[in-house]
Amino acid sequence: MYNDAQVMRRRHFLILPAATLATGQQREVRVPLRFFTEAEARIVAAAAARIFPADDTGAGANEAGVVVYIDRQLASGYGRDKYRYTQAPFEDGVAEQGYQGRATPRDIYREGLKPLAGFADLDPQQQDARLAEIERSALFQMLRRHTIEGMFCDPMHGGNRGKVGWQMIGFPGPHMSYLDDIDTHYGQPFRPKPLGIEEVLGRKVKPSEDETE
Repeated sequence: MYNDAQVMRRRHFLILPAATLATGQQREVRVPLRFFTEAEARIVAAAAARIFPADDTGAGANEAGVVVYIDRQLASGYGRDKYRYTQAPFEDGVAEQGYQGRATPRDIYREGLKPLAGFADLDPQQQDARLAEIERSALFQMLRRHTIEGMFCDPMHGGNRGKVGWQMIGFPGPHMSYLDDIDTHYGQPFRPKPLGIEEVLGRKVKPSEDETE
């Protein structure tokens, strides 16, 4: 018998663009989904692309695979609120306390996306207007935060595909030491090629969202 997550992985896919930065060419990537349906993923991808659009300075949320990052997080224990205290009372706290409601991140996305049916087919101006209508909602606040996380996370988590986010801001990744570069680049601008955790360690690393729970 398949559980919901397995069915999603088997049946739902999303086609995303991926920028090949060295050539400027565009190609498509077929991504299996773990939590979202294809329709939901299209909405999230379109909304994230309006929150962090591609422009002359670099790639945006779609090119970075932000929707993949969000999908993986929601499919993990985080999506079920494994790491948050979830007992009553559920009250609106002060801003510094963060979200205090009953709904899990999965619930917030699944319910919040229902009124946005057809969002991916709107033109950019209509999409911006629709997002402005929900900007105070729990869905938008979570989506905005997750979009930024997906742009700049380590690529092992599904976002920041091709390290496009790190390249945009000049972040080199988790280099452990620069001792070998001090003499070589002394007095010169130094912008090393970004390296992810797996490249630094020289081995595959299981992301927290892939760990057996």
